[in-house]
Amino acid sequence: MNYILFDDNRKELLPFTYTRPVSEIRCGILTITEKWNHHLNTKVSFLTDDYLQVKYPMVQSELMMYINGSIFPTAELIAAIHLLEEGELLYNQTKEKVIAFKSHQKVDLGAFDLHHFHQINHVEDFDAIEHIWDIFTLNDKAIKEDFAKLTDGRASQLLDDTNRHIGNQLFIEEGAKVQGAILNSSAGPIYIGKNAEIMEGSVVRGPLALCEGSQLKMASKIYGATTIGPHCRVGGEVSNSVLFGYSNKGHDGFLGNSVLGEWCNLGADTNVSNLKNNYAEVKIWNYEKGGFKNTGLQFCGLMMGDHSKSGINTMFNTATLVGVSANVYGGGFPRNFIPSYAWGGADKWITFRTNKAFEVAEKMMERRNAPFTEIDKAIMEYVFEETSKYRNF
Repeated sequence: MNYILFDDNRKELLPFTYTRPVSEIRCGILTITEKWNHHLNTKVSFLTDDYLQVKYPMVQSELMMYINGSIFPTAELIAAIHLLEEGELLYNQTKEKVIAFKSHQKVDLGAFDLHHFHQINHVEDFDAIEHIWDIFTLNDKAIKEDFAKLTDGRASQLLDDTNRHIGNQLFIEEGAKVQGAILNSSAGPIYIGKNAEIMEGSVVRGPLALCEGSQLKMASKIYGATTIGPHCRVGGEVSNSVLFGYSNKGHDGFLGNSVLGEWCNLGADTNVSNLKNNYAEVKIWNYEKGGFKNTGLQFCGLMMGDHSKSGINTMFNTATLVGVSANVYGGGFPRNFIPSYAWGGADKWITFRTNKAFEVAEKMMERRNAPFTEIDKAIMEYVFEETSKYRNF
């Protein structure tokens, strides 16, 4: 069977879905795509917006199983999906969400009509990314589930005796280095990926996912549930946050209840507020609404899209949303909605032109031996044009 993850709720999940399909969001140890690959024991493809489809292609065949890319797989979901016949659609009435359907035709999501299918109600509960803050609120559960799946039947590498470990939920992949650290996995698992490193003096409380090639710098303080995606550099204090990959928070400063996309960099002593002084529920900018939306949360920090940066000593207010390829610096608190390709801070904003933004992207990616391709440039150009309406400087 050819499995295709289709986008759902794309606009609700901006700015992260400006540069990726919904299923490429990381929550837990793995992205949603990787979760489905593991559960299905195959490689899925994507049905997403046209401008992303070149980088994330769809594989067509005579018969295709379309699966909602915002949903986390479960054994019950897999079993129900495998029972679908052509023309049948799996639906959850409680969440009013299409889970999966089977068809021999390529589907146009913009004109999709579920009434063309025979609906089968799926009553078992499941998790899905509905809002951007779900990425960190679901992270505790997601790390635990991914940890169980990835480590089942496998043996961990031994922990160096220079460390102190409390608990029994620790897994270290091949090539990882951990020395002189305090690790507490009593509240949740700690997963240390291949060739990752925890430097001396670091104190870690699970759940934690430190993915392949990532590094916790000396004397880091990490509270669960936190995911540090592949090839990140992290120092200072971090709590209940998700870094998708290739992003840096290399110095002192606090990051809590936050999500960073890929290729972000927080300058030294960047600090994020995750709680209002009056302890009220927080609102955050929402692209679907075109205004600020109540999260229902008391704790919410920084949401930063791919390729965005902050200068040293930058301060972000509670529930600040930063778009793609923004550069934030200067004294005082900047606005709590910073559009894509914005350059500046509390005092002044200008447009960060793509020729300059691409120079920065190329240099940063080159340091990790990753090419900034013509396909990447085309996506970023599209995002620049698409987000121009928000840059009223």
